[in-house]
Amino acid sequence: MVPVMVVVFDHMGWDQDVVVKIAFGTSLLVIFPAAIATTVAHQRRKAVWWKAAMVIGVAGAAGSLLGSTLTTRVIGGEVMKIVFGVVVILVSVRLLLAKPVESHESPKESPLLWPAFGFPIGMFSGLLGAGGGILLVPVMVTVLKFRMHQAVATSAAVMVFTSGAGALGYFINGLHVSGLPGGSLGYFDLTAWLCLAPTSIAMTQVGTWAAHRLSARVLRMAFVVVMIVVGLRMVGAF
Repeated sequence: MVPVMVVVFDHMGWDQDVVVKIAFGTSLLVIFPAAIATTVAHQRRKAVWWKAAMVIGVAGAAGSLLGSTLTTRVIGGEVMKIVFGVVVILVSVRLLLAKPVESHESPKESPLLWPAFGFPIGMFSGLLGAGGGILLVPVMVTVLKFRMHQAVATSAAVMVFTSGAGALGYFINGLHVSGLPGGSLGYFDLTAWLCLAPTSIAMTQVGTWAAHRLSARVLRMAFVVVMIVVGLRMVGAF
């Protein structure tokens, strides 16, 4: 979503720094209702581990708010795009090579470890306008030993926290910035949001339906492919 908005906004002649920040902010605002819809769909199948989602989500929200503030006030968006792309590619390779969790295994509660991962992943979310699931799912599967379907469902609930807090950061930090394009509210482009949000919400229902009908192995491989494509796009490979 972010790469597409960057290309569109760039063709409109906007300043490159503004382009990246509005793309990140608008992306998080689109992800927020989509994450809510996805979580509701997964919860119908009792796949969300709510205790983990709440602990990781609160820590992730704090990180996301910090990340959005850093991007809007301190760090250039282009630099963080490349960093994020490299991290995503490395994590995708780790997920590809990791031993899958057996279906009969149950992840252990880790109330101290959960926020230790939630905060930095939330910070990446805020820094780069991503929900955080693309990093959180691999961590849940390879480190926290979540089952694949459980990781996908629980990460959706966490993304409600990270996307909401990150979007709030881009809104607050962009409110008093002069020279933003018309139709902007903070670092949100309302026209893009109105176009993308309804479609994203609809597609989350399709994605949830498909996720619960695919085997853990197929779902894992599909996630790895998406991660590699996103990572390569972020570093400018295509």
